[in-house]
Amino acid sequence: MDMDMGDMSGGMSMGDGVPTLFHMQKMYWAFIGATIGFATLVHMGEKALCWQRLHAASKQDPTPAKPRSPALVAVATATAIIREISNATMAMFKIRGRTFRSAPLGRICLVLAYFVLLVVLCFYRLQPSNPWQYEDVAYRCAYISVAQLPLIFLLAGKNNIVGWMTGLSYERINWLHRWVARCLLFTTTLHMGYFFTDWARYDYILIKLRTDSMTQTGISAWAILVWIVLSSFAPIRGLSYELFVLQHLISFVAFITMVMLHADADVHVYIWIPVGLFFFDRITRALYVLYTNLAIFHPKARREGNQSRFWACKASFTPVSQRTTRVTIQNPPIQWKAGQHVFLSCHSIVPLQSHPFTVASLPEDGKMEFLIRAGNGGTKAFFHHAEKHHQQLPTTEAEISMPKHKSVAIEGPYGRIRPLRQFDTVVLLAGSTGATFTVPLMREIVSAWRRNNNNNSDSSDSSRQKRGFLLPDGIVTRHIRFVWVIKARDQLDWLWKQLITAIDDVRQLRHQGIDVELDMSIYITCDDSLTSDQQGGVLPPASARNSLPPPYGVVEEVHTAKPEKDEKKSDPMFGSAEKAEVRELDSLSMASSHQGPSSGRPTCGPNGTCCCTATIEDEDAIDNADAPVCTCNCGAAAASLPEPTGPAPPSSSGTDKPHSSSPPPLSPSSDGTAAVQDFEKAQLAKEIGPRPDSASSSLASPTSPTSIPLFSGRPSPRTIIRKSLEQAFGESAVVVCGPCGLVDDVRHSVVSLSDERAVHKGSGAQGIYLHTEAFGY
Repeated sequence: MDMDMGDMSGGMSMGDGVPTLFHMQKMYWAFIGATIGFATLVHMGEKALCWQRLHAASKQDPTPAKPRSPALVAVATATAIIREISNATMAMFKIRGRTFRSAPLGRICLVLAYFVLLVVLCFYRLQPSNPWQYEDVAYRCAYISVAQLPLIFLLAGKNNIVGWMTGLSYERINWLHRWVARCLLFTTTLHMGYFFTDWARYDYILIKLRTDSMTQTGISAWAILVWIVLSSFAPIRGLSYELFVLQHLISFVAFITMVMLHADADVHVYIWIPVGLFFFDRITRALYVLYTNLAIFHPKARREGNQSRFWACKASFTPVSQRTTRVTIQNPPIQWKAGQHVFLSCHSIVPLQSHPFTVASLPEDGKMEFLIRAGNGGTKAFFHHAEKHHQQLPTTEAEISMPKHKSVAIEGPYGRIRPLRQFDTVVLLAGSTGATFTVPLMREIVSAWRRNNNNNSDSSDSSRQKRGFLLPDGIVTRHIRFVWVIKARDQLDWLWKQLITAIDDVRQLRHQGIDVELDMSIYITCDDSLTSDQQGGVLPPASARNSLPPPYGVVEEVHTAKPEKDEKKSDPMFGSAEKAEVRELDSLSMASSHQGPSSGRPTCGPNGTCCCTATIEDEDAIDNADAPVCTCNCGAAAASLPEPTGPAPPSSSGTDKPHSSSPPPLSPSSDGTAAVQDFEKAQLAKEIGPRPDSASSSLASPTSPTSIPLFSGRPSPRTIIRKSLEQAFGESAVVVCGPCGLVDDVRHSVVSLSDERAVHKGSGAQGIYLHTEAFGY
């Protein structure tokens, strides 16, 4: 007996009625092919549905996103049930301060179904407890294991046929790549275990390990696979992603080599296919990267002076608030869609590294822009470079001759999302830098509104040319609800101009009689589960922050809690609605404030400021006249803080009417201290207009009466989504991008609302499409 797979040919039968090994491999791929084929049909159905809705919208159908025919209603009902099941998750739990979250039920069911398939194929028509069939089971497991290799590599490449057929980008199926590899480890362990059990009856294990090269290569391949699986778990690969990628490639080469030496020649086709897929992906990516980044392939841009002599992309690095770098590439050589990302590398700053970043701009902007939060590694180097060189005056001839921009390389774009303009209502929620994903999606819909209005105003035949297989020009969306959760007010600098421009565009459309609506809210909270970035932005320690004297005193937020009659709402698990007045304290009021104990729970945010972690259950229910005032004192005692010199910055009264429902501006505090803007807000006002003093007031544009409601606290995704669904005439889309805490809240809310409202189950409630993007690799 031998662990050599060549002792038994794959075409030989193992007994009466027992399929051959090759037949079991074919059965495996029959199931996999059927699954991929079904997913492809679903994708094709989604594209056909999108085309039908947009075509109906272009014909002025008032409810194009609402199914009418019995067949479409039946499909919508089945879709709603499947979505509820697949998006459901179990409650999270904590062990020693570490939070553990379950995967969505849909993923769990898919992995379990795949696991059951493997178990059935490994033991079909065999008796795993019969010692005389141990060797047969071991061979069966070996052939099933080898058959899985092509699937692992089909799911791994950034340019893969499975993603193209099913409409999924590589990052949305990468989790399945990891789980197939873990199942491969399971079947190879069965293969090795049954051989060892068979050999143990004859005390033959050590002899095989010492003398048989086939057994040695098999053990080596299994050990490498164990390392690949263990190093792919999130806590380990997150320690150093660059190191993980490097060792992952080396481990892959070693594993394939050992498998090739171990396996019999009749199954080498299952090994050569992964090798071919790997090189196809790498060569395709390399050729496209060369085409994208070499200036020789873009002569027009080169003649216009937008490129260097060799590289096509030049980028500027600008430091912005919260240790974030704004990277801008003017006139990029590629086209992209909202929500897509590219791999960005700048080898003169961070050699031999490439990181994925979401594009925060649209092609119509004429630039590709990224907002990169500084963490460890390359992102930290970007920020340090931006800080060092931004607005630095040259002092030598060498510095004068140095270019102001850095040559960069981009790869992509990658990422797919269903066109959102096919949905009646779109709800966009983002935490921190997750807004780089949702803001372009929102702007893309607003741009489609503008184009559609221009097309409707031009009734000539030339403006309505046939588009063939392309999507029609119509747009279904009537209402957008945008929510952004941030940790500090200065993060508004990142995308403020884009937000104000979008609101102004919608306001102009409404003045022209177009029935569209854009509601925005911004929440400031210190809840890390809703605002922490994937790299974990590095802030100075509290002691260091508190030791820095602010130029114009310290900002204090005065929280007011509204008493609740409902015991459930007043429970700490649910939180209570709070509002806060943002005001500046001079050195005298600060000194007196810090001498006494705080009546509120001290919740300190960046730079020693105070921000709220309570949940605002309903924006419309906030009453500014209620409540006893409780203060939250953060920051250092300022016995020797300098008094401000020069005139005080103008205060923001917040009297402008907000674009969406928002509470009225807060009145001055009860002690007579007027609310004024701090130095930071005054600096921002020079560029983008005044900011509010009240955390539950509005952020106003200096050129229009448009404003954005600003709230101190964390949002209630369930309430926000429910209100949007209640006014929808057809299927709605909910898109969230941010930390896992925010994504989980939104997922739970969508599932519970779909079940509660009995979506497409005779209640008249319309469907909910959910798209989630969580921080992480």
